[in-house]
Amino acid sequence: MSDLSDFSKTSPQLETVDVETIPTGIEPGSGSSKMKGGDGPTRKKNIPKGLWTKCGKCAELIYDKDLEENLKTCKSCGYHFPIAARARLASLVDEKSFKEMDGGMSSVDILKFTGVASYPSKLERYQNSTGESDAVITGLCKMGPHRVALGIMDFSFLGGSMGSVVGEKLTRLIETGTKKKLPVIIVSTSGGARMYEGMFSLMQMAKTCGALAYHSEARLPYISVLTHPTTAGVMASFASVGDLVIAEPGAMIGFAGPRVIKDTTQAELPPGFQTAEFLLDRGMIDAIVTRNQMRESLINYIDYLSAGLAKPKAKRAPRKKAS
Repeated sequence: MSDLSDFSKTSPQLETVDVETIPTGIEPGSGSSKMKGGDGPTRKKNIPKGLWTKCGKCAELIYDKDLEENLKTCKSCGYHFPIAARARLASLVDEKSFKEMDGGMSSVDILKFTGVASYPSKLERYQNSTGESDAVITGLCKMGPHRVALGIMDFSFLGGSMGSVVGEKLTRLIETGTKKKLPVIIVSTSGGARMYEGMFSLMQMAKTCGALAYHSEARLPYISVLTHPTTAGVMASFASVGDLVIAEPGAMIGFAGPRVIKDTTQAELPPGFQTAEFLLDRGMIDAIVTRNQMRESLINYIDYLSAGLAKPKAKRAPRKKAS
C-alpha cells in the first residue's frame, strides 16, 4: 500500500465540533455562522453533542442533518467529506434496483502475515466496524434508463486497499458486464495494493485490466470515477484506463504521496499537483463532477457512450410450415 503518511497535510480534515461551545443564535441549516442579537457576549447552550460538524476547509459549522441530506458536502465551500460506500451507492442507483454480487467473499491469510496485529484480526476488526466483507461493493443496478455493472470502493476498510478479494470481485463484475453487454462504472478510493497479501495483491492490477480489455473489445463503455484519495496500484491499473475518467472536486489522485515523490526526484513540486483540478488542466482526467450531480452526469455519459451500440435484434417468430 502506498505511503499516505503525508495525506493529512494536504487534505482538510473532518472535525466534529463540541456543540456546547457553539454561540446561541445559529439556526440549524441556516448555512451561516453569524450570531443574532448584535455584538453581545457569547453565550453557551447545553445541546447534545454530535449535532454539528465543522468544515475543515472553510470552518463553517454545519448541522449534521443538513450535511447528510447534502451527501456529505459543505454548502458554503463545496468541500466533499468522506462518505460510506453504501451511502454513495444509495445516491447513485435507482431505489431497490441494486443486486449485489459476491457479497460474502472474504480474504484469506495466504502469506501468514505477522506484525503488530495479525492479518485475520485486522480483517475481522474492519468487517465488524464497516459491516462489509472487504473494501469493495459490486453488483448490477439501474441508473435511469440504463442497466449498469457498478463497483464502489470503501476507504474505511483498510484504506480501500486492493487485495485478492477486491481484484476478484471487480474482475467478476467486469466479466458479467461484458457477458450481459452492460456499461461498467467503478468508483475508486484507495491507498493502493494491500501489503498483507504481497505479490497476490499486485497481480490484481493485471487481472482487472485484462478483464477491462475484453470489455473494451466488445465496444462497451467503462467509466472510472476517482474520489479522495485514489492512489498507488489502484490508480496505476483499472482506475486510470476508463473510456471516461472523472473525479470529485479536490480529490487527491496519484501514484505515490507528495513526500515520497519529492524525496525521490529531489525537485520542488508545484502546489496542488495531485489534485483533481491540477490533473484536469493537464488532460489527465476528463471532468470534475460534484457528488450532488454525479448520478445525473453518469446517466448522461452512458447515454452518449452507448449511442453507437447496436441494439439486440428482436427474436423473429418461427415460420409456419405449409400444410
